[in-house]
Amino acid sequence: MPSAPPGATRSATRAPRVALFLAVPSVLLLVLVAAEWHPLLALDDDIARTTHRWAVEHSGLTRTARILTDWVWDPWTMRALVTVVVLWLLARRTWWLAGWLAATSLVGTLVQQGMKAALGRERPEWPDPVDSARYAAFPSGHAMTATVVCLLMLWLLRLYGAGALVWRTGLVVAVVSVVGVGFTRVWLGVHWASDVVEGTLLGGLTVAVAVMAYERFVPEDLRPDRAGYR
Repeated sequence: MPSAPPGATRSATRAPRVALFLAVPSVLLLVLVAAEWHPLLALDDDIARTTHRWAVEHSGLTRTARILTDWVWDPWTMRALVTVVVLWLLARRTWWLAGWLAATSLVGTLVQQGMKAALGRERPEWPDPVDSARYAAFPSGHAMTATVVCLLMLWLLRLYGAGALVWRTGLVVAVVSVVGVGFTRVWLGVHWASDVVEGTLLGGLTVAVAVMAYERFVPEDLRPDRAGYR
């Protein structure tokens, strides 16, 4: 019976600590936003006003930000990537892993939409907006979806024993994507900075809990080995 890959095993042993590390600030930020804590709201407002002024002044950078946020890092683009990987896993008959990946992505979407509906936080409003968005602001769906998908892809690279070059490339792409999408949402004036921070924290927490669940409930003989086979 093959054992779990060393890289995946190490990530699993760290998963509870990572989940706790992310849960504490995530819950704290949620409480502060729900309570409308003035220092946080004032900081959000200062950041939003500054970045909106820059966005109006630098139209070229703003157009680039809109392309990135609406196409490259759009939640549907991220979900399409997950779908492709799920289909690839199904083609390799890695049923449990495919189901886990799809379920984690779905749970992330449900969590963010549930929190948006529960808090109903208003988005920034401008007399001269450079972009628009629908639904409530908190947490940022773009930031959370990008974080969930990028971390899932990184975990899969570890699981399948990706080489150093592939891993480092994936890590760079993931970091640029998560930081970049958060920047575009604030720059375009459709999210408060705390929306983005919460989306990133929740995304990381979602994946950490999902890894814990995978390691606990998926039998080892149904997990892929480092060559990618069951």
